[in-house]
Amino acid sequence: MTDAVGSIDTPDAPDETTESKKKTRKGGKRGKKGPFGRLALFYRQIVAELRKVVWPTRSQLTTYTTVVIVFVVIMIAFVTVVDYGFSEVVKYVFG
Repeated sequence: MTDAVGSIDTPDAPDETTESKKKTRKGGKRGKKGPFGRLALFYRQIVAELRKVVWPTRSQLTTYTTVVIVFVVIMIAFVTVVDYGFSEVVKYVFG
């Protein structure tokens, strides 16, 4: 019996037929055993995911890179000004 609202109740003890089906299931991509089979599956999945990626065009990449570089330069300038201001305040307070 389950606690979730609207779920389908399942028997508390699974019958023997469902357990035997789970144990005898073999084949497919996950049927390979051993570290090399799992490693090959892992790399196939990586390639499949990379094919789904929408890669930016050259102009988009140039725009994104320019935006990042300008932002970093602005942040460097801001931190420099704040650091200089704090150093002047410390010099004034402590002599």
